[in-house]
Amino acid sequence: MVSSTRLQKPVLVLNASYEPINVCAARRALVLVLKGVASAEELSPSSVHSTRRTVTLPSVIRLLEYRRIPHQTRALSRKNILMRDRYTCQYCHKTLPSSEMTLDHVIPRSRAGETAWENLVACCHHCNNRKGCRTPEEAGMKLARLPRPFSLHTSRHLMRLLGKSDEQWRKYLFY
Repeated sequence: MVSSTRLQKPVLVLNASYEPINVCAARRALVLVLKGVASAEELSPSSVHSTRRTVTLPSVIRLLEYRRIPHQTRALSRKNILMRDRYTCQYCHKTLPSSEMTLDHVIPRSRAGETAWENLVACCHHCNNRKGCRTPEEAGMKLARLPRPFSLHTSRHLMRLLGKSDEQWRKYLFY
């Protein structure tokens, strides 16, 4: 039986042009390779076994046919906001674990502030309490950067961060 953590390991997905376009689980990457949709460009030290075959899990795969990638939108969620802001409080600049972070509405909901990418930031409990139902200006606080939607640039940055733990990804991520 294969360890489920081995099959959940992130795999970098490249378009046919070698452009990084996604990260998927090793299980999905293996299915794409076995179906002939992708080829393994880099292999990990792990493998899976059947009664007749041993297959080394890929670390990087490349799609065999070029796929036009439409503008990607990400679901608005706590996890995605924290990832976009790199788990860093946008007011005091402290990087904290997810459990010690909250989301702050830059324009408070009590003042018709929307729950949208452009109005939500990662924030530590202390700064969120300090800001309260005020705008950052009223609270004498300054945002590290204005909140923006999750973009292709953000996605590529996250791929680079994930790639720091896998040397095989580096040559594909334009460090």
